[in-house]
Amino acid sequence: MPRVLVSDLNSKPLKLILEDGEVFDGLSFGADHSSPTVGEVVFNTGMVGYTEAMTDPSYSGQILCFTYPLIGNYGVPDYVRDENGIMLNFESDRIQIRGLIASSISKSPSHFESRKNISSWLNSEQIPGIEGLDTRELTIHLRTKGVMMGAISGSTREGKEALEKASDYSSIDYCSSVSTKETRTFGRNVMGKIAVIDCGVKLNIVRSLVSRGFEVTVYPYGSSYEEVQSENPSGIVLSNGPGDPKLCQPAIDLARSAIDDSKPLLGICLGTQIIALSQGAETFKLKYGHRGQNKPCIDLKTGRCMVTSQNHGFSVEEESLKKTKLVPWFMNADDNTIEGLVHETKPCISVQFHPEGSPGPLDPSYVFDVFAEKIGKVSN
Repeated sequence: MPRVLVSDLNSKPLKLILEDGEVFDGLSFGADHSSPTVGEVVFNTGMVGYTEAMTDPSYSGQILCFTYPLIGNYGVPDYVRDENGIMLNFESDRIQIRGLIASSISKSPSHFESRKNISSWLNSEQIPGIEGLDTRELTIHLRTKGVMMGAISGSTREGKEALEKASDYSSIDYCSSVSTKETRTFGRNVMGKIAVIDCGVKLNIVRSLVSRGFEVTVYPYGSSYEEVQSENPSGIVLSNGPGDPKLCQPAIDLARSAIDDSKPLLGICLGTQIIALSQGAETFKLKYGHRGQNKPCIDLKTGRCMVTSQNHGFSVEEESLKKTKLVPWFMNADDNTIEGLVHETKPCISVQFHPEGSPGPLDPSYVFDVFAEKIGKVSN
């Protein structure tokens, strides 16, 4: 039996057209686009944290489907900053996704910090949304066939035409477009100075470092090791970010130089893949990625299993690590893919998940403390 959609006065029929020909019918919310919106269609299994997820630069170029059935129930707060000038409640200063897919959205949110509903927020930033389609069916389809390009459009024909003209997600270097264009510094130097290479950094990574007493300078993607090292930081962080890591040559070169120079280095998410590539290992695209706040990872040093927040579509080939001095640190308990690396002789570590847990569990936040310890040993 076809699903019955209930619209409000501003809703219009919309379609999600996938590149393999599948079409899902729904209703519009958010911005009203006359032309199709195209992006890679991915899904997130998180139950909360939609404001953080939608502003995560790692979703640049993607249309995001939330599997949780109701999105927007606690509304959207104002863009405000903490005492260090770092944005609260969001992971960047704008919505990063191309479009949003939800089973149902809340038009009347309830929360003391809410200032607007999710549809108004999307509309203010010119991002379209589609609701009312069966997100369970869509998720099963993506798990079976793999993530793929899709279009949100009022017309199946126009959506298919837009998809035919669109570039494949993996062929575009998104890091350049989401990165800061100038250096920015946060916090005070109590424990040392950290240089963060912004490939699409989540702001809570910066906050997590500042809270540990570090002065953090965020550098534009494309900065060279020589530029960063001229300020003599205590350590370097390669951030998360969107797209295929093999296109991130500037960051790969920087990672190789930092490791050769024995500079303490932490890679997060995309940063893990960049570090692996810099040492001669290989990466590959996951069938449907790891996106959510319930991803179990095993610390291979302690045997402890943690629940982690993740958002990535690529991983490191374990077999290729044999020709490097990188060894696995964490392993995904669901599919046994690499979730973290440690260099055998250099102060270099990395994790594929998000230790800052925004949104999500704080189980693995000790990764920042391990990094701080490595900085301390090198400094002493």
